[in-house]
Amino acid sequence: MCLVVAITRGLDVNDKFPSLFKNKNMAYLEPKNSSVANAEIRRVAFLLLENFSLMAFTGAVDALITTNLMRSKKIYEVLVVGCEEGATVSDLGIEVKNETSLSALDINASQIDMLIVCGGLRVRPISTALIRNKLRTASSKGVALGGLWNGAYFLAEAGLLNGYQCAYHPDGRAMMLEAFREVSVSTRSFIVDRNRLSCAGASSSLSMMLEVVRADCGNEVASAVEEMLSCDKGLDSPDISTISVDQNHALPEKLKTSLQLMKNNIEEPLSISEIARWVDISRRQLERLFCHYVSASPSRYYMELRLTRARQLLQQTNKTVVEIALATGFVSISHFHSCFSQLFNITPGQFRKYCQSQSY
Repeated sequence: MCLVVAITRGLDVNDKFPSLFKNKNMAYLEPKNSSVANAEIRRVAFLLLENFSLMAFTGAVDALITTNLMRSKKIYEVLVVGCEEGATVSDLGIEVKNETSLSALDINASQIDMLIVCGGLRVRPISTALIRNKLRTASSKGVALGGLWNGAYFLAEAGLLNGYQCAYHPDGRAMMLEAFREVSVSTRSFIVDRNRLSCAGASSSLSMMLEVVRADCGNEVASAVEEMLSCDKGLDSPDISTISVDQNHALPEKLKTSLQLMKNNIEEPLSISEIARWVDISRRQLERLFCHYVSASPSRYYMELRLTRARQLLQQTNKTVVEIALATGFVSISHFHSCFSQLFNITPGQFRKYCQSQSY
């Protein structure tokens, strides 16, 4: 049985529903006692092969850099490695400057935690003794290894994927299956199998690296980074992303309409009874729909939706706290302060100061 608790004055601490938005919003705030805040920097090296996929490379790097931007302390340090000194030409003809060459890379001194080989459509699957030996040295030191597009080939050729699953571009799977019988070639777009990670193409590199972020920083941070970087995947890009709800195609039409009504009426909120009348069902029926499909009461969902908009405005605009309170449907500034503080454990003013200190 689902218990529905109406929220009339704020966020009811006795509400039995979990918060849908809190963790994702709190990813912008790092608790002082956070284990992530005290974690050592992880060094991720990307080996760029000639004609590497620029999209795959930037997607993977973007996940790491965006995570850094959302934390008070840098979590990841990116090292760009080329097969030679100078720069490496991508598949788009754009050169990326190498910070070091593969021959000059000292696996021990550089303290690398992860080494990812960046392949691409035009990267020929032909390894060299240098690549093979560096990968084997890295593996012997406990360095996690990865491959973008056909980058996994070089790991397999060095004998470092035996007994592992790997993702590979569809055009090259037949070759991988024939050449490396001890490697489990998957049809999935990306795979993270223990300390081996791989993706099949350019679009899946972001998802692959988000799994790394999730393992290092937790699901809340990874989800926030994902929403930041994946908000425009669909035809529509919602102002407030609620991926777990928006991507549920099984939602009844009346519930979809109710959710849209809430999103469209942030500044002048409708009552739950008004929303029920708009979709021609009883309030109790609407509460049951929210309980079953959204795992939240309508009132709590609506309140957290408005507070998420308030968080966005505090973070991204110079509007005063009073203006933001009014823009999110609060007629009383004290009520706004109370609701915001209950959800985020910080006042609106303190949140803005924190964001300004982080240069958001």
